[in-house]
Amino acid sequence: MVNGSFVPIQGGDLLLFKPGDPYELRIEEHDTPRNGAVVASGDYYVMCRGTWLDEWWNRVPSRPPLTRINMSESLLGTWRQLILERRRIGEENPEITDYLLRTLCLQLERAVSETNAYRGKSFTGARMKSYVEEHANMPFKVEDVANHVGLSVSRAVHLFKQIFGKTMIQYALEIRLSTAIERMKYSTMTLEQIAESCGFGSYSYFHRVFREKYGVSPTDYRSSETVEPGARSD
Repeated sequence: MVNGSFVPIQGGDLLLFKPGDPYELRIEEHDTPRNGAVVASGDYYVMCRGTWLDEWWNRVPSRPPLTRINMSESLLGTWRQLILERRRIGEENPEITDYLLRTLCLQLERAVSETNAYRGKSFTGARMKSYVEEHANMPFKVEDVANHVGLSVSRAVHLFKQIFGKTMIQYALEIRLSTAIERMKYSTMTLEQIAESCGFGSYSYFHRVFREKYGVSPTDYRSSETVEPGARSD
């Protein structure tokens, strides 16, 4: 029930109700082409309260009760982890539960914000962007992104470039390079291991892309305490 009326909801719909709001969710039998009449629900739900939650809710003057968001794996992963922690009867750690809930709320807030930001452009574009972010550090094809949102490859490529001003591969490379720099700074992994773990496939490709972007080689960057990636110098 949304704003006093019942509306059908589907995967990706987010319902938000504060204490005192009228709430009712009906799960009814419906017909499907393959299995006939079924009763099915794969909803995730959390009912909670607390001082931090009140502060979080009141940060936004008006939260819509129904918003369609991108169901990213990172968001669902936090949701699943919160549910599993609550099921640890006798072993639940309240501090872990508290921080998982806060993380979930902030992720939901960002998902709603991204939905609103792309409302005039393309919700499908936001889904493609999220897919690239989640798979950037592993081998993937443009076809995988297109299949994820149900578009042809040509349409997906055009739409992504139109919305974000860069190709999917260019965006993935930005994420891979950012991850590589973190690992170069804060890990003892070899450059070859970093290249492979960040999705470059080979060190030679990683070396070429890194040098083209930052004007120094990965070896020079890692060995220098003063060189920071910046504009490429000729």
